[in-house]
Amino acid sequence: MITKITGRVVGVAGDIATLAAGPFEYEVLIPEFARRQLQGQVGREVSLNTLEYLEGDPTRGRLTPRLVGFPAAVEREFFEMFCQVDGVGVKKALRAMVRPVDELASMIEEQDVKGLSTLPGVGPATAERVVAKLRRKAAKFALLVRRDDGTTGVEIESDLLSEAFDILRSLGHSESDARRLIDQTVSRNKKFKDVEALLHAVYEQRSQ
Repeated sequence: MITKITGRVVGVAGDIATLAAGPFEYEVLIPEFARRQLQGQVGREVSLNTLEYLEGDPTRGRLTPRLVGFPAAVEREFFEMFCQVDGVGVKKALRAMVRPVDELASMIEEQDVKGLSTLPGVGPATAERVVAKLRRKAAKFALLVRRDDGTTGVEIESDLLSEAFDILRSLGHSESDARRLIDQTVSRNKKFKDVEALLHAVYEQRSQ
């Protein structure tokens, strides 16, 4: 399975980004929020975290391999989780992800069925299923750091926050408490070299 591809952005059209990697060009399906990030990167080298799936009717032997890509690994993880909801497949999930992952995760965590139902291809019934299945899993995705230009922070920051959230949960903190502690710590705009440094800052802040 191809899990990551690095190459020069040849073009971005609709839900497809074309990357040149070595002697090959790859078409990668991307959600709308990723398209907005990549359209300004044409001609530059980028890395996309990918997953593969087969599109078509297996009974007719017409299966086409497809790549789906995201700027950060944690965004790919959210997408895979989103696809687990009954009635939400790869195409519907891609179409629905018009907003950044942290915003979608916050809507799910807050049980905003009305807001979710306005996403493309997601009506009230599907929104209810999304909330029911993912509400307890969405908190860590709502922690994604955002830069001043509105794009998601670098992958290492996203994965660091996700790991710190999981550790705090394993130490007995509730989801809301773990998220609050991390939010308060990163709001100081500090850079953390690893998860140990972030957790140290979290508990240093609690002791003040």
